[in-house]
Amino acid sequence: MIIGIPKETTPGETRVAAVPETVARMVRANLEVVIQAGAGAGALFADEQYAKAGAKVVGQADDVWCGADVIVKVNAPRSAEPDEVGMLKKGATVVCLLEPRSKPDQLTRLAEAGVTALALDNVPRISRAQSMDVLSSMASVAGYKAVLLAANELAGLMPMMMTAAGTLKPAQALVIGAGVAGLQAIATLRRLGAAIAAADVRPAVEQEVASLGAKFVSMNVAHEKPQTQGGYAADLGEDFYSQEQDILRPHVAKAEVVITTALVPGRTAPVLITDAMLAEMAPGSVIVDLAAAAGGNCTRTKPDERVVHEGVTILGPTNLPAAVPTDASVMFARNAAKFLEELIADGKLNIDMENEVIRAMLVTRDGKVVPAGGGTKPDADKNADAARIADIGVDKDGSPS
Repeated sequence: MIIGIPKETTPGETRVAAVPETVARMVRANLEVVIQAGAGAGALFADEQYAKAGAKVVGQADDVWCGADVIVKVNAPRSAEPDEVGMLKKGATVVCLLEPRSKPDQLTRLAEAGVTALALDNVPRISRAQSMDVLSSMASVAGYKAVLLAANELAGLMPMMMTAAGTLKPAQALVIGAGVAGLQAIATLRRLGAAIAAADVRPAVEQEVASLGAKFVSMNVAHEKPQTQGGYAADLGEDFYSQEQDILRPHVAKAEVVITTALVPGRTAPVLITDAMLAEMAPGSVIVDLAAAAGGNCTRTKPDERVVHEGVTILGPTNLPAAVPTDASVMFARNAAKFLEELIADGKLNIDMENEVIRAMLVTRDGKVVPAGGGTKPDADKNADAARIADIGVDKDGSPS
């Protein structure tokens, strides 16, 4: 079986779906790996390293797309120029991030091309799938990098400092959403010496927040189900988000750094920071909005732009993992390689619908788009596809509580 690793063509993407370490693992499993020349350059992995690991390095994209049985990549195959979907051979399998909830047309095109597609962003939140969880890995990178961006923009210093000029107070930071990215942001802020508060609708995360040295801000959720059976925050409706703004307002006003992570999969991100709240923040404060790709949690967020409003700097990065390409690629590749071990048995593709991991990730097969959850069994968690407040710089998180 041939595993193809093409070069990413999405603008600004520096990651690669396989690194020499994971290529060597695939080769040891008797899989043939073909990789496009320069595929790892953005993440600082040379073609020579892949060749040494046992991969066949080819010069043209066609040589990967047209011959591979399984294509593994970071982003979905493009339908525009270059038409990567059109280069796939019929019956091929694609494993990548597909954003199935927000980009149904993408799935339709893959189905029409006769491609079996498995979405890495549909990894189920179960213990045995943790080693395949690309979203959590990327969320961790995003949470870390978001804090560094904020520190770079901040008008003051992050830690308390005792100097010859007197003592400087630590920066006041607020993290909205205590999932994977949020918790990593808290940990990074703590390392930099900030005073941290963290808000979340899930009471279950209070202990985790406290363990990282942050003060927990309860959202006082008056709701029957503030979270799904899986432990995620449920979609609580517009009335609740309005109440949430009221709760957050005084905390935002005194924060010099705010990291927002609230996302509802497949929908526009809830607005949690309004113009009125921005007006109450001190000039020189910074907001890093990790929900920018879905519209943003702040009214003034613009995807991949730096906006200054009322003296407050608002950053809206949409792909922070690409800013840490080497380690982000290693993490992504390890998760993807682990999933391939689940998908391929004895050198053959094994779409086992009794396997809950594969069932959850399958989105197209036999010329059709597969229902959400890959044909989830009736007795499965009915809330598994429910909207939740998430935290990742892509389209959802799924951080364990």
